[in-house]
Formats: sequence, C-alpha cells, structure tokens
Amino acid sequence: MASNVEELLDLLYEMIDEAKNVPLSSDKCMLEREKALDVLDDVRARFPVELKKAKDLMANKNDYIASAKREADAMRQKAEEHVKRIISEDSLVVEAKRRAEEMMAAAEEQSRQIRRAANEYCEETLRRMEEAVADTYDEVKNSRARFRSALGAGGPVSRVMYDAEEDNV
Repeated sequence: MASNVEELLDLLYEMIDEAKNVPLSSDKCMLEREKALDVLDDVRARFPVELKKAKDLMANKNDYIASAKREADAMRQKAEEHVKRIISEDSLVVEAKRRAEEMMAAAEEQSRQIRRAANEYCEETLRRMEEAVADTYDEVKNSRARFRSALGAGGPVSRVMYDAEEDNV
C-alpha cells in the first residue's frame, strides 16, 4: 500500500474519480465504503507522523537558514580579507617598483657622476703628465744644447766632461 499521506490522498482521489455514478445523478457516485474508510484510517495514522516531520523540517529550516547565513557571512568576510590582502600586496608591489625605479635612477646618476669625475681625473692627470713630459723634454733639449755648446768651446770631445750639477746652479 501507499507509504505516505500524499500517496494515500492520491489513492482516495483515484477511487472517487473512478467510482461509478449513482443512477439518475451525475454528481453522486458509489464507493466501496470499507476501502475508502481504510484509506482514511491510514491517512489519520500517518498524518501525525507526516505533520511531525513537516514541523521538524520547518524547525530545521530555520537552523539551516541560520547556518547558511553564518557560512555565507564567513565566506564573505574571508573574501573581503583576501581582497584587502591582495590590494595591500598590490600596493606593496607598486611601492616596491617605484622605490626600485628611484634607486635605479639614483644609481645611474651616481654612476654618471663617478664616470665624469674619473674622466676629469684622467684628463687632469694626463694634462699634468703632458706638462711634466714637455718640461722634461725642454730640459733635455736645453741640456743637449749646453752640452753641444760646451763641446764646441772646449775642443775635442774626449777632454771636455759635462757636469750636470753645474747646469743646475
């Protein structure tokens, strides 16, 4: 037989729908009384059980809804925290990139300054060296000229000795 109230009511409906009409009446029908009463007894017997199940479901529905709301709130809060963390990380990344660019620009500027200072130092050192070499060259030329003049005034080369100390005096 039927297992729940709804099926029992469907069975009773079918019994009434399939019942034969009373002679000379289209809105009255004949049923097997015992069968109909048995179905109604089964409905009465199961109705409290079904009603209790429905009440339990209604009570549980509120618990399920409250639990679902708590879960949804927790998920929303977790998502908001995740978004905040991502935004924070993004701002950290942006700040780090900006800072890195500043550091690179400062390092490049410092490199240009060091290169310029090194070039200036090399230029100055080479200029001083050039002056020193030019002075030395002039001194060598003058010494050679004095040496030649000393050779010419004193006769043969073997007798005349060049004295560098005399030149410095």
